[in-house]
Formats: sequence, structure tokens, C-alpha cells
Amino acid sequence: MSWIDIGSLDDVPLRGARLVKTRAGCVAVFRTGAAQVFAASNACPHKGGPLSEGIVHGTRVTCPLHNWVFDLETGTALGEEARITTYPVRIENGRILIDATALGQRSAA
Repeated sequence: MSWIDIGSLDDVPLRGARLVKTRAGCVAVFRTGAAQVFAASNACPHKGGPLSEGIVHGTRVTCPLHNWVFDLETGTALGEEARITTYPVRIENGRILIDATALGQRSAA
């Protein structure tokens, strides 16, 4: 894995999200706990809702358009046959790092 710095942990509110623009497209970064962060595609596969504007609860996010709920650890939509792409992230010295290799495998949005 090749890690790139995408910002400070403090830039993402607790139980909130931020949108990060990358060369491969936009990625939603979710903070579910004091030091628990997930990254996933921003668009809901149902109607393209912006997941970064959804409600973060536990390790899940609810789409703001039609209430589909996604598990941020697996990308699976609960009760639906759909999923979002998730990306490996880690926190190092208060900075959020995302796997550039995984991003590179994604087609541009």
C-alpha cells in the first residue's frame, strides 16, 4: 500500500464527514469515533445521493436522499443488494492517510 495524507483528523467532525477531491474522483471521509475513520465513494448507488451529507451513526451512514444505510466497514447496503466502494485509511500523528493504490484502481468520477 502507498499512503497519502488527505488532512487532519480534526478536519472531520465527530460523527460527521468531509468530501475529499482526488484525481480518481471525490471520496467521502467519515469519522465515527474519536479516532475511527472510514473512506468510501461519495455517491449512493440508488440515486447518486451525496453520502458525505448523510447521517453518520455507529459505523454506518444513511443516504440523505432515500435513507439507504451503508456499513462503512464493508460498503454493504443494509437490506439492499448494493454496495459502495470503501478505501483503506489509517491515522498517523493526527493525520488521515488513505491508500493511494486503492484510489488508483478506481475510475475517475
